[in-house]
Amino acid sequence: MSIQILQYEFLGPIKLQEWGPSMEKVVYLIMSRQKDSFNIIYAGDCEQTSDEKFFTSNSSFKCWTEKSGSEKSLYLAILPLFESGNDERKKILDKILVHYRPICNLGINYDVKPDYKIRSKPDLQNTSKTPCPCCGSEMKVDKVLETTTIIRCIECGLSDTRLNS
Repeated sequence: MSIQILQYEFLGPIKLQEWGPSMEKVVYLIMSRQKDSFNIIYAGDCEQTSDEKFFTSNSSFKCWTEKSGSEKSLYLAILPLFESGNDERKKILDKILVHYRPICNLGINYDVKPDYKIRSKPDLQNTSKTPCPCCGSEMKVDKVLETTTIIRCIECGLSDTRLNS
């Protein structure tokens, strides 16, 4: 069984009581089941564990049981990342925290900076210096119509339409 969280395929959810050590290099989710849906109440990651009390000794365990109603309503989903480093797991964890804002992740800064950059829109009057989004080569004006300008990449031929102001 698996569950899709953002673009990641997590194994589970299984009852937390059915979990058996060990886990290595995973992002994990603690979920509360209510009828046919699961709510993420905590998200974390771990390098390695073989301790059977890994979850029950977590400082947020009390919050998990309070929010789910009982320990029997707690479920676990894991995303194995065997070849990952700490940075990769942290990026995935941050995305989940920002998107779902689990109630039992205390003291989390949700103002995580995105791992992408927003480029400013090129000046329509200066389309000769517009980079192609496909290959990065220069795009030049192909046709100027009444309300739009068509620009085309000189390398790959990709075209784009811009509104005239």
